[in-house]
This record gives sequence, C-alpha cells and structure tokens, in this order.
Amino acid sequence: MKKKIGIIILVLILLLVGVGVYFLTFNDTAEVKTVRSEAELLRLYDGDDESTAKEIITNILGMPFSFLRGGLRYRGFYSPVYDTIDFAADSIAIKEEVSPTTAINSEVSSSSTNGQASKDFSTTNIQVENVDEADITKTDGDYIYSISGNNVIITDVKNPEDIKIATTISSNDIPEDLILNKNQLIVVFAKSNNGSYRYNSNSVVKIYDITSREKPMITKSFELNQPYYTSRCINNVLYVIASGNLKKENNKIVRNYSEDGLEKEIALENIKYLKDVKTRKQTIISAVDLNNVKAEAKLSSYLIDISNAYVSENAIYLLEQKYNYNYRSAPPVYSIFGLKGIIGAFTWEDEGDYSNSGYYTQIFKFDISKESVDYACNTKIKGKTINQYSLDEKNGHLRVALYDSDGARVAIFDEKLNQIGITSYVAKGETMYSSRFMGDKAYLVTYKNMDPLFVIDLSDETKPKVLGELHIPGYSTYLHPYDETHLIGIGMQTEEKIRRDSDGKVLSNSAQIVGMKMALFDVSDVNNPVQMSETVIGDRRTTSAILTNPKALLFFKARELIAIPVNNYSEDVEYGTETDSYSSTISLYKNYNKPYIAEGYFVYSINLEDGFKLKGTITHETEKSSYFYVTKNTKLLRGLYIDDNLYTVSESVIKVNKLDTLEQISSLRITN
Repeated sequence: MKKKIGIIILVLILLLVGVGVYFLTFNDTAEVKTVRSEAELLRLYDGDDESTAKEIITNILGMPFSFLRGGLRYRGFYSPVYDTIDFAADSIAIKEEVSPTTAINSEVSSSSTNGQASKDFSTTNIQVENVDEADITKTDGDYIYSISGNNVIITDVKNPEDIKIATTISSNDIPEDLILNKNQLIVVFAKSNNGSYRYNSNSVVKIYDITSREKPMITKSFELNQPYYTSRCINNVLYVIASGNLKKENNKIVRNYSEDGLEKEIALENIKYLKDVKTRKQTIISAVDLNNVKAEAKLSSYLIDISNAYVSENAIYLLEQKYNYNYRSAPPVYSIFGLKGIIGAFTWEDEGDYSNSGYYTQIFKFDISKESVDYACNTKIKGKTINQYSLDEKNGHLRVALYDSDGARVAIFDEKLNQIGITSYVAKGETMYSSRFMGDKAYLVTYKNMDPLFVIDLSDETKPKVLGELHIPGYSTYLHPYDETHLIGIGMQTEEKIRRDSDGKVLSNSAQIVGMKMALFDVSDVNNPVQMSETVIGDRRTTSAILTNPKALLFFKARELIAIPVNNYSEDVEYGTETDSYSSTISLYKNYNKPYIAEGYFVYSINLEDGFKLKGTITHETEKSSYFYVTKNTKLLRGLYIDDNLYTVSESVIKVNKLDTLEQISSLRITN
C-alpha cells in the first residue's frame, strides 16, 4: 500500500513539475534568445538545450536531472533524438560565389575623375545593384589593386604604355579579398601561421586610407575569432561575415576579438541563439561605418551554421543546409511532462517514419535597413540551394530555387518569410546546376544526361509556374543576362554514351564531358526557349575559374565583349565517364593541381547576329619547354577594361592590350 501511495505521489509531483516546466520553458514562444551568462553559453556548446528544465527539476526534486533521466531511459521512455545530422562537407556552398537580382546592367562600368579626365572602366561582376562585393582584383580607372601571394599590389595604370607599381602592402597574413570604397581600400586577411594558411584561421580586416596610393595608411583593423565567409559594402557600411566552430578554452567559450590593437570581448547581450536550432557553430556579423572608422565595429554573434549567403540592399539572408533523417526511436524527454505528457509517454508508438527524410534549408533573415544588424525571422523548407544565385529578393519578397530527390522548384516568401507561392517540381532525379532570376522570370538548369533549361513565370507570386524548357547536350554552371530576353550560359559540353549488349539492347546511358561551353539563349518566347549560338572551348581537360566563381567573367554588351580565364591541363581530369555531382565537379576544379599545357585569357566578341567569335588569347607565360609551357602557375586571375584597353592580371604579371585588336601595349612583372 505504501509503495502504491509513493508511486501516486511521484506521478503527481511529475505532473506538477511538468506543468511548470511547460509554461516556464517549453511554452516559450520567443524565436531568438539572448545568452544570459557564460554558464548558459557553455551549456549551449555542450548541446544541453534542456538546461532550464534541468535546473527547475533539480531544485524542486532535490536530485540531479541526470539521475531522473537515467531512470526514464532504463524504463524505455527516453533515448537521444537525432533530428538533424549536418553533412557540411557535402553541402554545395561555393564560397564567395556571386548571385543576381535585377543586375541585367551587368556590363558594369563606372567612371573615374582621379586622373586628368573621366575614364570608363569595368567593375566587379556583382550580384545586386548597389551592393558591392569583394574580389581579388579591383580598379578605380587610375589604379589596379590585386592580390599576389601575401601581398596586395597597387599598380598605377594612368599611362597604359608605362604602368608601374605604386606600392606593395605586405603582411604576414594571407590576403583573401579586396573592397574598394572611394579612397578606402579594405583588405580581408586569413590569419596566418608563420606566413602560411591554416585551417580555421581567424579573419583579419584592415581598412586603408589610400588618398595617397603610394603611402596607404591603416585607419582601422579588427580580428574576428572565426574564419572569413563573405563581405559586402552597402551605402558606405562594410559588412564582414565570419563563421566557424565555437572555441572552448579552459572550460570557457572564447568570446574575444581585437580592434585597433585592443583586446575585447563580444558582450553576452550580443550573442543570440534561436529556438530549436542546435549547433556548435558561430556566425559573426560585423558592421563598420566607413564614414566614421574611428567608431567601434558593431559585432553580433548568432549560434547558427551557414552554407550559403545572399545580401540585398536591406537584408542579409544566411542559409543553413542539413540532411534530416526525421526519425525518432522514442519521444523527447520533455514530451512526458505537461497535462498530456504522462499519458503520451505510455501510449507513444515507434512509427519509424522516414517519409520526410532529405535535405532541408533553414533561411535566417537579418534586417540591415536601419544601419544595424537585427535578426528578423527564419523559415525552413525542403531541398537545398546551389549558391548565392539560388536566391533573389524583389520588392521585399524572397525567391529561392531549390532541388532534392523529387526535382527542382522555386519558392516565394513574403517579408516575414511566410511562404506565399511555390512551383511544382521539375526534372525529378536530376541535379540543379544553375539558376538565375531576371525580373518576373526564373531560369533553372538541371542535368543528368541532357541539359534542360526551364523558364519559370513568377509574375503571380501565389501561383508561379513553369512555362517552357529546352533540352540540349551539356550543362551550365552559371547563367548571365545578356539583355531582358537573352541569356548566356557557361558550363561544360557533354556527349551521351550509350552501352548496348550484343543484341543492341540499351544497357545504360551516361554522359562524358568533352569541353567547356558558352551558349547564347533566346528566351523572348518564354514557352519555347532557343539556343542561338554556342562555342566549345578545349577538351575534357579544360577548366576555368568562371565555373566556380562568376566574378571571373568580364562582359560588356555595348562593346560586344565577353572574356574568361581558361586553363587547359596536360592530363585528363580524373573523373569517370559519367558526370559527377555538382559538388564533386566543383571540388575537382578547385583542387586540381596537375600541370597544364597553357593558361590564357580568352577574349570573344558577342552579339545576337554572330554569336560568339574568338578574338584572341592573352597568356602571361613566357618560358616554354619542348612539350608544354612552364609548369609554374602564374594564376591568371582577372581581366578588366579601362577606356579602350584590356588589362589582364595574374599574381606575377599585368598586361595591357588594345581592346579591339588585342595588340599588346605594355607589360609589368609584379613579382619575381
């Protein structure tokens, strides 16, 4: 009898505690929470999101929560829940890859008045108008700023026949990116280890006053305790995003950073975490007013992981992509508390439902319209994006192209990230290789053995629909607007391979890469897109930086100019006859280290009547052997134009050629 009374009392205590816990903690509707203490931050690092409930139960029952949980586990009421497993290495996040919006004015040019007369010059192929992005080469029309090893080179190009180095900025750290803002040069470095890159390096940001190009002066510097991810400059405000693993030292979470030589800590009130988001990752968003660099940088820390980023004029969107198994072998521990919890714990059944397994993308929106970074909202949707070009914002509404095993589709969200429209799936079983948003249209390229180009109408945001498609060999990894009704695709050309048995029966079909390809599409008839022209470059050994980073593209419609760097290797790229996944192919392009026959800058004329016509190739290699050019990689990185001249920039040489004839005007070796 006493035993039964004891059980009843225990059940009543659990019920009362459950009600309290439910209303005090689990009924907390706050989406974003502020870390209140170092102990709480440490608990979050340890993945202990039940900490508040633990403290309440421990205080009331006078026993460790672990003891209670252990008893429940023994009785079969508890086991760990593995909702999401992070396959970060498999996520397709191309660092610092560009994205679009209404950037149909992609023949981006500007003018300079630093010299004797106004100059016309190209700028970085950016994603969103008025949102500048960092790159490894910049120009203001009078000077070229470029990265060479551990140095940043400022080259005086006012006289194209006599270009010369104005100054060299040397550092022990590794320069990764440059932003040019009037008379300010921002350099983002990776913190070095004795002069070499190291994994998980801190981000070092230095802002130089370059009023005197010969004597740049540091006006601000700061170091973030996470690796650099991306950056933007909007209305004279610099945003630098760094992301990586939380660091734990001496049983404390590292919060320190440095600014202008002073050691500081990110205040706990500036560290946020989101309900139901569990990770050991930290993303730091820093904002610096470039009109007042003496003011402190504004730092915000969010306990989220990111694998993609898109930035508009008024918002930062950070994306976390995970694989969700959606399988539970037992109810979560908190589900046994509350009014229905006790009954639920005894009646819960193991359904083992895998039906919603797959990649999911969580989108976090941050408002930057008020010169501060403020968390706004988040949403979650099935599927994954490719890169920044998978997103676009129009009139405050976000459009996202995603794909999964069911195919590819486009979803539309309002200002609060409520889904207001979504297309049906297209191309089931195929991988999405590229996407582009242009006005009220979206263009998707998927691929298995052929390249379908899909045209999607977004004019009715509540009912977006697929209008037309075009099937051609190969695939495009980047789509670029030629004008409002024409599109340029850059990617790889493939040939279908069919294997048959002795009776001629088809056993399998696959595709083999045979070269790079640029194509021009007419999408004026949205129901029937047409390929107008194409050019195939090299063979299956040929690659280009444009395949992974659209900033390598130089396009100027008014001058009928399109140019890209190209590498042609001396041996085949080591992949099978069947085309690999997008992420595998990108990895091969990035990490391929075999000697090449040549690298050069391929310059084409382009128009709607003649399509692509090769004008010539510029190479920075000078030494030759009997079989191939010197194997030392000169890393021909970018091309740009200033007035009527074409400048090609590598880590070792800058060359000047006439834009119309490609006749060389001058050359400058910037390293030995």
